[in-house]
Amino acid sequence: MVVPGQQSLTMRMFLGHTPTWYKKAVLICLVLNFIAYFTLGPLLTSWLMLAEFIGTLAMALKCFPLQTGGLLALQILILQLTDTHHLYEEVELGLPVILLVIFMVAGVHFLRDMLFALINHVLLGIKSRVVMNLVAIIFVAVLSAFLDALTILAVLVAIASGFYDVYEKVVSRVGYHDDADPDDGHIDELHREDLDKFRAFLRGLLMHGAVGTAIGGVCTIVGEPENIVIGNAAGWTFVEFIRQVSPATIPTLFAGIFTCFVIEKMGWFSYGAEMPPAVRQILTDEDKKLKDKLTHEDKVVMVIQGIVAVLMVAALALHLAEIGLIGLGVIVLTSAMTGVTDEHKLAEAFTPGLPFASLLIVFYVVVAMINTQHMFTPVMQWVLTLEGPQQVFMVFLSSGFLSAISDNVFVATIYMDLIKELYDAGEMAKEAFEAQSVAVVMGTGIPSMSTPNGQAAFLFLLMSAIAPRIRLGYGRMVWMALPYFIVCTSVAALTINLYIAH
Repeated sequence: MVVPGQQSLTMRMFLGHTPTWYKKAVLICLVLNFIAYFTLGPLLTSWLMLAEFIGTLAMALKCFPLQTGGLLALQILILQLTDTHHLYEEVELGLPVILLVIFMVAGVHFLRDMLFALINHVLLGIKSRVVMNLVAIIFVAVLSAFLDALTILAVLVAIASGFYDVYEKVVSRVGYHDDADPDDGHIDELHREDLDKFRAFLRGLLMHGAVGTAIGGVCTIVGEPENIVIGNAAGWTFVEFIRQVSPATIPTLFAGIFTCFVIEKMGWFSYGAEMPPAVRQILTDEDKKLKDKLTHEDKVVMVIQGIVAVLMVAALALHLAEIGLIGLGVIVLTSAMTGVTDEHKLAEAFTPGLPFASLLIVFYVVVAMINTQHMFTPVMQWVLTLEGPQQVFMVFLSSGFLSAISDNVFVATIYMDLIKELYDAGEMAKEAFEAQSVAVVMGTGIPSMSTPNGQAAFLFLLMSAIAPRIRLGYGRMVWMALPYFIVCTSVAALTINLYIAH
């Protein structure tokens, strides 16, 4: 017998501590999907399940999407909306990103001491909030143009986590622990206010950084994975890619930086939070204590980490290997040189990345469903029936919209296959082909920042361990990305219409 107000054992077990209403919603959706399949058909059911998967991402703070999204993925396979063969093909295409998440994120873990000490010194030395965030977005944008965006964001996430860990450690000495609800009376008003402001500050810093990876990543062929797909299809070299896209990317880059300045200055869209003086003092004091406690061995370890970091940046800039393999090299070099040989210590480095890597496989089930059911094909084919500048402009808008609800690499691949086929058949002039290729670069790179699932770096931030600690959920990410989306998309669209399409 179940006591009124108490969950049954089955309901308590299902999805653990997830809110009851969400558990019931998941079960209802799973049942409705079967009904929809037999009444509405595979195509409409696929659209319904795509919307549900996006919903699981939106509820990431309530339940990590691997379980809820995974149940949808299993249902997709059971209903034969795609099959394991197509899934494996998508995993093969996404293997570079999977390797990156597994090995490069772990590699960053082995460099965290040096990175935290360096960035902590720089950021604490900047007193102005506006200057600090401008430095962050410019620095991240420049690095993302030549290195991998997700790698840069992983470094930023590691640094923000380090800041939060230091503050939490100090505040916990007065009896507060972050696993308690900050509104339940376990923390006094002063610390609660400081904590809320500090969370808001970190949210702003991370979102500026995430946007920086987007506006910087579109500038070069190596900035984003989809750029490589587009550049190879168009036959562009590194320099040629920059020449073709720069009329659109440079104004968009400056528009993003200007947007950062305005929203920080005005405090719009949940930006403008100052680092509380008490928090800054805590971080400064802890930084001083760490420096005073540094032994000769600690300094040698940080020097080794610094050398390996320089080698990593050089390898990434020269693209000596896939990014994930470079990350594995970072792990081997750093752990070997610093004496970390215990497998349990090594396993700690992989903890942050493996849940997200698992979620990516689930995501590829959804992408395989989109491909199998040709969900986007009618939109793409309609766009390509248009003519002249209107066609180029709609390629930009449609690729942006489709990327925002799926995967930008997938959208870029499908679009470039269609465009290249027309070009090779002589049905499209070279100038039109190049203009549309630029439109795909900008469409998959800029409007896709409007949602966390639009870009791997944004999705990684949403799924990172720091996101729930600073209360950075799906809806809040969409809201904070909105000014960047509006301004950067408008500028990109204007430049494409004025300089690229004509």
